[in-house]
Amino acid sequence: MGKRWVILLALFLQLFCGCAESHRIARASSMQFTHSVYNATIYENSAAKTYLESHTKMGIFVTDSAWEIRYKIISGDDENLFKAEDYQVGDFSFLRIRTKGGSTAILNREVKDHYMLTVKASERSTNLECRTRVKVQVLDTNDLRPLFSPTSYSISLPENAVIRTSVAKVTATDADIGTNGEYYYSFREWTDMFAVHPTSGVVTLTGKLDYSETKLYELEILAVDRGMKLYGSSGFSSMAKLTVRVEQANEHAPVITAVTLAPSDADQDPTYAIVTVEDKDQGPNGEIASLSIVAGDPLLQFKAVRTSPGSKEYKIKAVKDVDWDSQPFGYNLTLQAKDKGTPPQFSSAKLVHVSSAQFHNGPPAFEKAAYRVNLSEFAPLHTPVTMVTALPKYPHLKYAFKHSSDKNRFNINPDTGLITTAGSISADTSLKFELEVITSDEKAAAKVIVDVVDVNNNAPEFQQTSYKASVDENAPVGTSVVTVKANDLDKEENGYVTYSITNLSPQPFVIDYFSGVISTSEELDYELMPRIYHLKVRASDWGSPFRREVEAFVTITLNNLNDNKPLFENIDCEVTVPRDHGVGEQITTTSAIDADELQLVRYYIKAGNDLNLFELNPNSGLLSLRHTLSEGEAAKVSFHSLQIVATDGEHETQPMIMNITVITARKPVQVKCVETGVATMLAEKLLQGSKIHTQTEPDDNFVDIYSINRYTPQFGESFPSVIEVKEDLPVGARIVHLSATDSDSAFNGKLVYVISGGDTESRFNLEMETGWLLVYSPLDRETTDHYTLNITVYDLGIPQKSLSRLLDVKILDANDNSPQFLQDSYSVEISESTPV
Repeated sequence: MGKRWVILLALFLQLFCGCAESHRIARASSMQFTHSVYNATIYENSAAKTYLESHTKMGIFVTDSAWEIRYKIISGDDENLFKAEDYQVGDFSFLRIRTKGGSTAILNREVKDHYMLTVKASERSTNLECRTRVKVQVLDTNDLRPLFSPTSYSISLPENAVIRTSVAKVTATDADIGTNGEYYYSFREWTDMFAVHPTSGVVTLTGKLDYSETKLYELEILAVDRGMKLYGSSGFSSMAKLTVRVEQANEHAPVITAVTLAPSDADQDPTYAIVTVEDKDQGPNGEIASLSIVAGDPLLQFKAVRTSPGSKEYKIKAVKDVDWDSQPFGYNLTLQAKDKGTPPQFSSAKLVHVSSAQFHNGPPAFEKAAYRVNLSEFAPLHTPVTMVTALPKYPHLKYAFKHSSDKNRFNINPDTGLITTAGSISADTSLKFELEVITSDEKAAAKVIVDVVDVNNNAPEFQQTSYKASVDENAPVGTSVVTVKANDLDKEENGYVTYSITNLSPQPFVIDYFSGVISTSEELDYELMPRIYHLKVRASDWGSPFRREVEAFVTITLNNLNDNKPLFENIDCEVTVPRDHGVGEQITTTSAIDADELQLVRYYIKAGNDLNLFELNPNSGLLSLRHTLSEGEAAKVSFHSLQIVATDGEHETQPMIMNITVITARKPVQVKCVETGVATMLAEKLLQGSKIHTQTEPDDNFVDIYSINRYTPQFGESFPSVIEVKEDLPVGARIVHLSATDSDSAFNGKLVYVISGGDTESRFNLEMETGWLLVYSPLDRETTDHYTLNITVYDLGIPQKSLSRLLDVKILDANDNSPQFLQDSYSVEISESTPV
């Protein structure tokens, strides 16, 4: 009975404990915030211990009276501004968040306008936890004042500015929002001359300015905050200063007066008119800003140039080559001046007529109707041909070729009329060139006839770069093998071509000196001589002062002929064969050798095999027994004499006798022959041929020092870097000898000289063959006092080589100019009352 009560008591305790645990779990699951996220607000700059406001009840329903809930901010409060507190009313534990006390940090909406706080709730007795988030919105207060940027303004205003003119615009900003960030503008002190718009900050003129009364206004502008005044503030936050300077009015326009000039032909930089501009205003309003050509110059060829800084006098000059051809009577230029006033005043238009010296002197004409010159084919690029000149020499006169095709061979300097070569000149294409030169206005023309002097400037040229041919061995001496042919574009002896073989080692060939036919000079043997010959054939012209030569390679292959008959190694053979020798068994082998390469030898029995007892292999020469010797007619015959012949298909040997004796004794086949020694002789012959075939050909790849252009021309150490020349040195006078050397010989070492650059005015000439520098046209230091000439020397080799050096030429002054008046005539007006 007692044991039964113990069991019942245990079951009761188990049931009671299970119910208690279930109740505890249920309580734990009921502990949670009413919302996962709460929204709360607080004003910036709030005092310590100010609580957040929320329209939603924040906290947890207390479902167990034993609970003691505590709140703590665990994230989102990096500045440590907030503190969470619990406050229980009935069955609800309120979450209250306030600002901390004693902290120097305060809420500043302009720095940060919201916080997201994570709050943890914990129950002490059960260690239950739950979390929520509180979004804190920081509300604005009117704690900032408007600020000007910039804080000072300065403008200039003409005294004739009309009323209601916008003078300036001031700008301020307020970091507050809503009405707290609104402000208006006003003057600190009232004025009847200006007004400021209260919202836009635009300052306008409200009174008439007078420079003589007031030259400067200093205004103070306030930015007043419209929001609620805090802490007894006066409401305005900042002030800006506006300085207005009154400028004197620009009352008078400039006035233009002009005097036209007639420039002379010699003027390099002519002045076409002198223009004076006057303005009655004082100060900057009376200063001239510019004088412009506003009409009459569509190509922008003229410009008004001030004579000196600040001067009111201008010169009308050309800024580029003037197109007088389209306007032979001159240009009517319309001038207008502008002063430096604000706003500027413009003068009335002034018409000025300008004309060229050509208008007074008539059109130009060439000194000659036709020019005729000789030009060597050796002339390098930029070689002077001739200079054409038209008179009078107007400053802007230009020269040109009438036909564009002339530019392919020649260039013409448009300023000087010097014609130079634009490329190589060849008499092979044309012995004469006819050029037509015209002036830029197309009113003058002249012919230039250039006769090309033929020189030996072309080397012979083979029709093929290489030749290949073949010839049979044993061909008779003098057999023609191949013909080479070279052409030379030069005329007469300069273009006459002869031929020669230039190999260093002797060759079994000769070449006809005039026709170029290559033929054999000895009998050729394929087995004993080289089988391929490489000939170097030279073609030479008969030109002067030096010949020009060129080489081509000729490859001749020797053809093998079947010119040898086979020869037996053994003859007169005596053979003994036992009668019981088996059918098909070998008796002996015959062998013949053919000295011709790759010739196959075949064998056959010509006679003595009447009973057809023996068989001879046609390829190997193996002699065997076809039928038995011991039966039939064969058994009655004991001696056989065979005649065996070897052939290479074209030649046969003499029959070789092979006597066969049949014996009854059972002995091996015995053979006795006479050796001819053919194998030894052929071996010696092949060895001799092998030595010839493998013998190294003497070096025929040598470079002929007379045909290869090895060296570049070189100027000597005496070549000057700078020379000085007086400007009065006459045309044709020698200045300096510029010599160069070339270590090559013949044409490869012959030199020609030219000025390849730096002489755009055609003042100098360099003699092509001597290297003497000459005066080509008159020098003028006052025009150009320094030249840098590019001196180039070429050799006449193929390919041509050259070298260039720079030569500085300084022009020294000579007393070659007389004084000149700026104008041909002067005219002034003097009042009769002018004192002496």
